[in-house]
Amino acid sequence: MEGEIRLSPLLKSLNPVLQPGEYVFCLVADLSQLHGEEAILVFKEAEGITVILEKQVADRLQLRYSLITAWITLTVHSSLAAIGLTAAFTQALAAEGISCNVVAAFYHDHIFVPVKDSKKAIETLIHLSKKR
Repeated sequence: MEGEIRLSPLLKSLNPVLQPGEYVFCLVADLSQLHGEEAILVFKEAEGITVILEKQVADRLQLRYSLITAWITLTVHSSLAAIGLTAAFTQALAAEGISCNVVAAFYHDHIFVPVKDSKKAIETLIHLSKKR
């Protein structure tokens, strides 16, 4: 099933959901220290391997991180070819002074925001959805 590509229906159907827990971005040399499904995301860059983990996993592995985030899932099934969705919600968050890191997966967009801003981020995304 293909995701929605039109911006207006996407924005009307954002339905942001705050996932439980706290998450961090860490840099690792290899993945051997991780077990099974512990990594939420793995991305290889020239400088190393970035992993998104639950904070408790990073703490157990004694991995360094600089920002503790909350994970928000936009439950609308967006197409990877959709134009303007990321720009719309990141602009709305930026207008509220909320930094975000975005992961576009096959079905949904996932937004990582500072834990202290999670409630305001959800409110902002709901407001963006309702004004469409």
